[in-house]
Amino acid sequence: MKELLRTNDPTVIAFATALLDGEGIAAFQMDVHMSVLEGSLGILPRRLMVGDRDLFLARAILADNGIDTGL
Repeated sequence: MKELLRTNDPTVIAFATALLDGEGIAAFQMDVHMSVLEGSLGILPRRLMVGDRDLFLARAILADNGIDTGL
């Protein structure tokens, strides 16, 4: 699995996950429960992971929809 996106905004993660799901790309959210440890302040970013073979296509899908993946 490769990191596709890292953000503090849960709405971006939800939107990106929906876009990828619509294209048949499985995505896994990491660090979702870290907010419990940090006190729900939103300081620690969440990560969205995809399979190695889906990384290029997933980046293109997010870029086409205005989501910056940091690359």
